Amino acid sequence: MAKKDYYETLGVDKNASAEEIKKAYRKTALKYHPDRNPDNQKAEDKFKEAAEAYEVLSNGDKKAKYDRFGHQAFDGQGGFGGGFSNTDDIFSNFGDIFGNQSGGGGFDPFESFFGGSRSRGGSRSRGVRGSNLRIKVSLTLKDIANGVKKTVKVKKNVPCETCDGLGAKDSSSFHSCNTCGGSGAVRKITNTFLGQMQTTVTCPTCNGEGQTITAKCASCNGNGSVYGEETIILDIPAGVAEGMQLSMGGKGNAGQRGGSAGDLIIAIEEEKDPDLIRDENNIIYPLFISFSDAALGVSIEVPTIEGKAKIKIAPGTQPGKVLKLPGKGLPNVNSYHRGDQLIYINVWVPKHLSDDEKKSLEKLNKSQNFIPTPDKNEKGFFHKMKDLFG
Repeated sequence: MAKKDYYETLGVDKNASAEEIKKAYRKTALKYHPDRNPDNQKAEDKFKEAAEAYEVLSNGDKKAKYDRFGHQAFDGQGGFGGGFSNTDDIFSNFGDIFGNQSGGGGFDPFESFFGGSRSRGGSRSRGVRGSNLRIKVSLTLKDIANGVKKTVKVKKNVPCETCDGLGAKDSSSFHSCNTCGGSGAVRKITNTFLGQMQTTVTCPTCNGEGQTITAKCASCNGNGSVYGEETIILDIPAGVAEGMQLSMGGKGNAGQRGGSAGDLIIAIEEEKDPDLIRDENNIIYPLFISFSDAALGVSIEVPTIEGKAKIKIAPGTQPGKVLKLPGKGLPNVNSYHRGDQLIYINVWVPKHLSDDEKKSLEKLNKSQNFIPTPDKNEKGFFHKMKDLFG
């Protein structure tokens, strides 16, 4: 696949000055840095593309070759214009991007980028990670059955646009910590009865970040974040249930001084349906019919998650009978299984009768058909009798 134009990658034109190229790279690298975009391969690729573009365009000789021959000028030299062999080299070779003031060797761009340092082993963090946020989302049974996208506005700490989340007035405001020499840790000697014991503790001056800021950003007072609002689209999967919690990485409070953002925790709440009852993945609907409908049979509409459905009540249907609508329940969030809708038949007995209605029922009651005669062939009949009478 053809490589993207280096100038396009950084968003500058061919006449851009060295300072403009540096500024554009800084902005792009901050936007796509892996610590700000955890587990985001696309962001990591863009971060590497920006590093490759800057490595070429910041070097006068390489830039001249690129302007004349394009990417072919570096064919056969490996990635990043032939200068880098792995990701660590990206960070170890950009010592001028923020103008390190320490005067010592081994510049680590993580100190200038994110207010911390990073060893080759990645042992120390940059900045302070933002805290997690928790919100509640109310869903209907239809939302749960099909999955739903919801747009919410979340008030939280967002990265400061003035300083790109770094907390400093400008790049020259970063200096190596005088207390720890940029390591982020200091040695502490304690006298004990066994002698002197030496331990390593977090530097109290820079809080382990390895550097200090001499001029804070006026907009965020050095925090790198300000209170604001973000519109977030939540993609809720089908089959979730009351009490479940979903997590969106990096959508919580912004970190301080370039630290990664926290997570957004989404707590699921179910709205009570006026007709339907949830029983795990099944849906229950208690249907009340009249005595005459149960005896004669009837076609009737019942509510489902997706709307109305017509069912037939067979003549002679007994109270307690359960009808099933296969697949009309809820999906399982962890599988392809879907529950059913169960319709519990209840015969409504009127509490008040007129004299004529009483006479009609008394007449019917004398009929042989109205004397209770349980069907002994009904599945489970004898088991029920055994449970009742021992």
